[in-house]
Amino acid sequence: MTDTRPLAIDPRSPRFGAGITAVLLLVVLFLWLTGGTVAATVLLLVIAALFAWGAFAGVQRHPYGVLYRRLVRPRLGPPAETEDPAPPTFAQGVGLVVTGAGLVLGLLGVPAAVPIAAALAFVAAFLNAVFGYCLGCQLYVLLVRARVIRPRGAAA
Repeated sequence: MTDTRPLAIDPRSPRFGAGITAVLLLVVLFLWLTGGTVAATVLLLVIAALFAWGAFAGVQRHPYGVLYRRLVRPRLGPPAETEDPAPPTFAQGVGLVVTGAGLVLGLLGVPAAVPIAAALAFVAAFLNAVFGYCLGCQLYVLLVRARVIRPRGAAA
């Protein structure tokens, strides 16, 4: 029987992507607060699309992951450890749900939905980028332990 799990990833890569995402989410909040509601909504849509990319294609194929591997990783030493890509990929899905809900509610006329979604996603991205604490990854682990979801690559 062969192991079907994806290759392990450098844990610094998702943190790098979370840093970029946190900055973009701050821009969304700034735009919203300065009256640029359309620009803020469009930028949140782009961020949601990036979350979708990471959730469906995997963090290894996400543009931030590619950018990390090509530009940042060659300038660093090897990681002290690697990690399973499933939890960060799941976390991208959580980000998609949060930002997607904000976008849908915003389009349905809930005025504060976009900045609230951006603020919630910012907190998660900031915690990951600065402290290495991934809320979506922790949710993944809890759901696997509760047997609500199966770990990716696990035997059926």
